Amino acid sequence: MEFQYNIEEKSEYNLIKIHGNLIEKGQAVPLLDQVDELLEKDSTNFIVDMSDFKYMNSTGLNVLLNILTKARKSGGEAVICAVPEKIKSLLVITKLINVFSVVDNEDAAIADLTN
Repeated sequence: MEFQYNIEEKSEYNLIKIHGNLIEKGQAVPLLDQVDELLEKDSTNFIVDMSDFKYMNSTGLNVLLNILTKARKSGGEAVICAVPEKIKSLLVITKLINVFSVVDNEDAAIADLTN
């Protein structure tokens, strides 16, 4: 399944929904470019919804870290929600579960961003 994403700009945050598999660096370049454009408009909070995500390797982890780092450097935050068990295990193994704010759903992510 090919990597796809869409971004919905909300008033308080940007919702990034990712789908498919993320295994090659080039697959995420458009996504990261769009994140940069949003940051330039002072839209610095992101929720990454992974409910339709299937697989990622270190490239996918790097993309998530990039989004988080860019958001925090701009004074914002990134929250990951609806993480499939297989990917949550990867976050635990790499200890990135301690770096990211990982919540169950979009409502919990919104609450996390507003606290």
